[in-house]
Amino acid sequence: MSNSRKEHEPTHQPKYHKGDSFGLSGTSDPAEANFDSVDPREADDEALKALLSSGLIVGPDPTILDDIREEEDPAQVLANQVALDAEVEKIYTKIVARAPEHKVQPSLDRVRQCLDLLGNPQNAFRAVHITGTNGKTSTARIVEALLRERGLRTGRFTSPHLNSVRERITIDGVAISQADFVETYEELEPVIEFVDERSLAEGGPRMSFFEVFTVMAYSAFAMAPIDVAVIEVGMGGEWDATNVIDADVAMLMPVAVDHERWLGSTPAEIAREKLGIVKRDSVLVCAPQLPEVMELVNERVEKQRASLLLEGRDYGVLSHEPAVGGQMISARTPSAVYEDVPLAMMGEYQAHNAAAALTAAEAIFSGGAIPAEVVEHALMGTTSPGRMEIIKGSPVVIVDAAHNPAGAIATVDALEEYFSGPRVAVYSAMADKDIDGVLGVLEPAFAAIVVTQMPTDRAADIDDLYEMAREVFGEDRAYEESDLAEAITHAADLAETVDPEAVAPAQVVVLGSIQLAAEARALLGAKRPDGV
Repeated sequence: MSNSRKEHEPTHQPKYHKGDSFGLSGTSDPAEANFDSVDPREADDEALKALLSSGLIVGPDPTILDDIREEEDPAQVLANQVALDAEVEKIYTKIVARAPEHKVQPSLDRVRQCLDLLGNPQNAFRAVHITGTNGKTSTARIVEALLRERGLRTGRFTSPHLNSVRERITIDGVAISQADFVETYEELEPVIEFVDERSLAEGGPRMSFFEVFTVMAYSAFAMAPIDVAVIEVGMGGEWDATNVIDADVAMLMPVAVDHERWLGSTPAEIAREKLGIVKRDSVLVCAPQLPEVMELVNERVEKQRASLLLEGRDYGVLSHEPAVGGQMISARTPSAVYEDVPLAMMGEYQAHNAAAALTAAEAIFSGGAIPAEVVEHALMGTTSPGRMEIIKGSPVVIVDAAHNPAGAIATVDALEEYFSGPRVAVYSAMADKDIDGVLGVLEPAFAAIVVTQMPTDRAADIDDLYEMAREVFGEDRAYEESDLAEAITHAADLAETVDPEAVAPAQVVVLGSIQLAAEARALLGAKRPDGV
């Protein structure tokens, strides 16, 4: 990948030669010089250069002046960044016009054809492949941090994004640069168009939004180059575009009902699709599952001759205690016991994600224990933006991406563990989600709810949300505000008046969708993730 920084050439060349007086040719007497033939600005530049080059200014080392000259103009740097941001947005708009991320197309042919034409960059690095219903992104972040802290060069591919599409592709924990994002797409575009044309000619679709991004990620990782990639599936597993990779380690996080329209209506149907990422002779790190899911896990492991590392049997959380900014955990893995490790994430479920991540990271190193200092630095330095994230205080405003009943249960459990004061929810959701199920989980834990509208075609209509909220919470505990800022303000007012005698601080919890979490973070000025 080429470096986006460019060397700047001088804007003009001096028109004098060494030995000329005052920068003027033809005479040594300034009184006889033809001043009309010389640009006064050049004379001023040369006089300034002579002054700056003197020992009075640069001291005994004249090369300092060369270093100063090589520094880029801040205004030009800013202009370049603005132009690159505009180009990234232009490319994103072009890609997002394709079939959407949630529209599963049961074929990997287009992605395979594209990668084959590129020389199969996905074979240039090892991989950890993560699926499941909840916890994928947080777990991916912890795994990647452990591997990077251990000394490997890492790539991470997750979705969706919060602030910038560049977050989806990170290298060594930092989002792909604007210049590299643009360069990657421009190099791939002719290949993508070729595959599109071939597919259309055969009666198939163009490459989807997510297929294009998967190819971009694998290509960027190979060009970096990286040692190992941590890959989160977009949705499902078997037919997910990411599944063209043969990962050394697969991870199955807890499976629950979600995306029923595309993946199935029961945990078993959904798990069958997700287990498609388990490859021959690989290692599967598996979180606790329902009995019907475990039957499928065992079948897949046996068929693929994979090794199964199961929470509760092979690894697990020994203890966790809430702490400022997160928690202290102790975890057992097949190779070690890691005691009293600070984890910069709240919630018992994050402790379980960390235990799974430790087990997967060990598996990449053929099962060896990870040095204690590596584990400590990785876990206390890793955050998961938009997941039980405190954005501001007084009242406390928390943003969480819980979008299904299982996620809402984990969020409520974490809130009960960390915060005892009165709380009000700000809620919105995609129309295809189990809204009644989520509202049923939230109702006992929240004094009131304010529903709001998200600006996307997939979002549930606010009037429909309000009617459902009234049915679950009652008319005196349900409110609606179409504007998110007004919804948060209204919720804050409600939270602070629920119990005037409460000692613990009131809380506003914004939840229901990763897109809602992203909007709330931007509105409240939260730090952008991954250096974007």
